[in-house]
Amino acid sequence: DSLSRLFSRCGHVQSVDICDKPGPGEKKDKLASKFFDHKTQKGFQVAYVVFRKPAAVQAAKALSQEGPLLISTERHPVKTGISKWIASYEASIVDPKELKAEVDAYMQDYDKKVAEEEAKAAEEEGVPDEEGWVKVTRKGRKPGLPRTEAANLRLLEKEKQKRARKELLNFYAWQHRETKREHIAQLRKKFEEDKQRIALMRAQRKFRPF
Repeated sequence: DSLSRLFSRCGHVQSVDICDKPGPGEKKDKLASKFFDHKTQKGFQVAYVVFRKPAAVQAAKALSQEGPLLISTERHPVKTGISKWIASYEASIVDPKELKAEVDAYMQDYDKKVAEEEAKAAEEEGVPDEEGWVKVTRKGRKPGLPRTEAANLRLLEKEKQKRARKELLNFYAWQHRETKREHIAQLRKKFEEDKQRIALMRAQRKFRPF
């Protein structure tokens, strides 16, 4: 806005493009959304001022003889410091209604584009081209498996194999625990039998530990 105001004395300013470094001068596509893909250039920058008439370029070159051009003046101040931070913070607050309207409009355009592509594919289905080739799509007589569905099937198969391996490992662990439990039970049973045998031998006075 400041550059447009400064150079408007030379002629009608058609556009001002700000870049982070000099380039071929090709005009970049302007952002269609102020919510998404918004990147602010920081630091020293280069600006391309485009006038409607070529004569304004010569007038802009003559401005260098008048002295430096002031972007921030008392009449047109440029916010800096705390006031700039406050303005940046207020600009960062998104209006939910405005955002929803933009998203809805984008989705409507997307759905319309998809419908047009599907209608065009349906019209071209089975129709040979100039060389006699017939284009086969997923909407043909034998539609192929969509890539997303195939990916889901592969993922489910991997999960199934992973679950089977886990169940097998759990089974082995359970079998190991059962074997260990049975071994401990046998040791306890043998210990009780030995205690009873020792008690019986003591009662018969035939116990000789050494």
